[in-house]
Amino acid sequence: MMTERYNISPRVEHFTCMVDLLGRAGLVDEAYARIKDMPVEPNDRVWGALLNACHVYNNMDICVAATDRLFELAPHQSCYYVLLSNIYAKAGRSSDVTLVRTIMKDRGLKKVPGVSNVELRDQVHTFHAGDRSHHQSKEIYEALEVLVAKMKESGYVPRTETALHNVEKEDKENHLAVHSEKLAIVFVLINSRPGTPIRVTKNIRVCEDCHVAIKLISKIAERQITVRDTNRYHHFENGVCSCGDYW
Repeated sequence: MMTERYNISPRVEHFTCMVDLLGRAGLVDEAYARIKDMPVEPNDRVWGALLNACHVYNNMDICVAATDRLFELAPHQSCYYVLLSNIYAKAGRSSDVTLVRTIMKDRGLKKVPGVSNVELRDQVHTFHAGDRSHHQSKEIYEALEVLVAKMKESGYVPRTETALHNVEKEDKENHLAVHSEKLAIVFVLINSRPGTPIRVTKNIRVCEDCHVAIKLISKIAERQITVRDTNRYHHFENGVCSCGDYW
């Protein structure tokens, strides 16, 4: 329709959207075929959209093709390496996770540490994963422990398969529990009136475990929670996220 009715030639941005839409619908093979038929050279954003679809739908075959092109087009973009390692971790391929981390180390690439900001009473509070520098850290961690127990009663199971740390399962759970956005959310929960909306900004993509956890927190605490990460806004309410669990 763009070409025939409106005389608009699709640009690479349009093809990126198409690949992303097909990937969201689970049509990963069709998305890959669309890339191969593109009249313009696909960039790393196109291949990145395909890799994200592979992550959601566990398509290892196309994942390999996508990462080969991504490492050629954007060899220094650490986010693609992290996404690939998460795909391998999700598939239980620990040796491949180690390989990806080794490649990152050899190329001098590091995963960007997560930082979450939240505003309360005209003051911005910043949290890092495992952060204990805040003056209310004791209260935050105590409230978080209670909240995690309630989440587990509601069916929450920590997504330890996506944790990149080569440690025991319990240590992985503890690491996931103190991600920056969880700390920021709990800080607002203990310092605001019931029903007060919570708004968090994060410098990297929200991880799978935090996404699952925040959905439950929104239901348990009866709060509207908005998290802005590098991909989009996530609006959590009553156990559901506006992104439809694909971001």
